[in-house]
Amino acid sequence: MSFSLNRGTWKRHLLLLASSFAMMYPVFWWIGASLKTNAEMGSPSLFPGAPQWRNYIDGWTAIPSYSFTHFYMSTFELVFGVVLLSLVSCSLVAFGFARLDFPLKKIWFGLVLVTLMLPSQVTLVPQYVMFNAFGWVNTYLPFWAPSSLGVGVGGSFFIFLLVQFIRGIPRELDESAKIDGCSYFGIYWRIVLPLTKPALVTVGIYAFLWNWDDFFGHLIYINSVDKYTIQLALRLFMDTQSAMEWGQMLAMSLLSVVPAIIIFLLAQRHFVEGIAATGIKG
Repeated sequence: MSFSLNRGTWKRHLLLLASSFAMMYPVFWWIGASLKTNAEMGSPSLFPGAPQWRNYIDGWTAIPSYSFTHFYMSTFELVFGVVLLSLVSCSLVAFGFARLDFPLKKIWFGLVLVTLMLPSQVTLVPQYVMFNAFGWVNTYLPFWAPSSLGVGVGGSFFIFLLVQFIRGIPRELDESAKIDGCSYFGIYWRIVLPLTKPALVTVGIYAFLWNWDDFFGHLIYINSVDKYTIQLALRLFMDTQSAMEWGQMLAMSLLSVVPAIIIFLLAQRHFVEGIAATGIKG
């Protein structure tokens, strides 16, 4: 009986390992290809015989007059601004919907949820026309301004997620704070905000990942190389070299996902806790 159980357990583990390898194979190929020369790209072998580590060194400075350090700093400037503004604006709006009473509250919240089903392509042209009239094209304001109003990338989803979490916080805490003379903003800042840490971390991770990977939005609003993000900089490999250096481009694209992986791993516990809590408390 025990032997049969152990054998079944081993079979499940082997099946999971095989499935994991199949899912990770593109990543392994990506890593191996980043260490190959152009001549080795068609080779069936996963990893090259002589790894070309210089692909990472040469790729870092492959763009004339710029290094990827500059593009990383530009990307962090854009993304961290969006994350910070999204956390502040979405948490304030969520607190209002979850704790305050005002006219047409349900209708306004319904309109927020309706925007979840609105494709971004529908608003792309009107937004571009408006931001161009403001003189904001080729700046980061088209990303920062909507985030400061809770209507940036994923804003409606963030508000809904935070509302669900805040509704699970006992209202008795609010009443105790009112007795002590706390204002509504004081309740938000001193009571609600600290207790919504898991949900805020979840919002921060989503905001970071979605804006870090937003190639199309960056392409529309950013024109000058000086303001390019990493995603746009990778496109320059095809424009600045007569012979396409695939190894260098794959090496830089591999490095471009490292910050997102690090952010997710560091905040994974809070991320899972926030998703679980918002799913249970409705």
